[in-house]
This record gives sequence, structure tokens and C-alpha cells, in this order.
Amino acid sequence: MATRGIFQLQKLSVYYCEHGGSSTMLRKFIASGRLSKWASDHPHVEVSLSPRNGKHPFVQGNYKTCSTIQHQVTVKNYETQKDIQDVLDMLHSRSGRKITKITTPVLTDTPSIQGVWTPFLALVNEQPKIKIHASESSTTDGAASWQ
Repeated sequence: MATRGIFQLQKLSVYYCEHGGSSTMLRKFIASGRLSKWASDHPHVEVSLSPRNGKHPFVQGNYKTCSTIQHQVTVKNYETQKDIQDVLDMLHSRSGRKITKITTPVLTDTPSIQGVWTPFLALVNEQPKIKIHASESSTTDGAASWQ
């Protein structure tokens, strides 16, 4: 995800086993060239491959916002290459911050005095039109009329 025009994903590390069955689809994803195509489509991300024999595969993302926090997603026993592509896109679109649930309502000392906006408030800002015309029969220099 871009924060102020800067993508936050800095490095993407792919860990897989060269022989294990849980890494089969990830090895096919790498061999088909889809990982290198994804890396060329996202030049701002550094992509690294690391074999870890005897371990389950996972993808790890390092972000610019929080250099100490790394997000890991396991890709163990995935059935299609599109699922692995979706994991890469999900890690790319994250901001890198922890996801926190807002459980209490937001309170403020200065509530809005304008009220809640609804689509039925189609108010048009129009100034009243004033026409000044001279009256010959009146004693005043001009009379104002509102329309």
C-alpha cells in the first residue's frame, strides 16, 4: 500500500523446501517464471529466494514503516498458483502496521456543530438578489425590492 505515494513493502523473502510435498505448488510457481514476472512488475521490492529443506514454505514481507515487524504468511499445501499470487499481492498492498480493532467509540471534546451529513441535504448556496430601481413618484431616491 502506498502511504503518501511510497510503497511500504521493502523486501519479500520466499522460503521453500526443494524436496517436500508442501512446497510443490510454490516450486511450480517459481519454475513457471511468475515470481520473476511479479518481481519485474514491482521493481521497488527486493525479492529473495531461500531454500529451507525439511521445513514448510512461507513468504515473509519486510516493510519500511516498521522495520522490526515482519509479516509471514504460510503457503503450505496451496493448490493453485493464483493462491500464491494472491498472497504476494496481499503482502504488497499492506501498510506494514499492526491491525488493531477499534473497540470503543471515538470521543472528542469538540463535536461537529454542522450535524451529520446526509445525501438529502442538497443545499444550494444562493445569495438573495436585490434590484434597485428608481421610482419617479416616490420621494426617496431609490427603492429596494427583494426577489
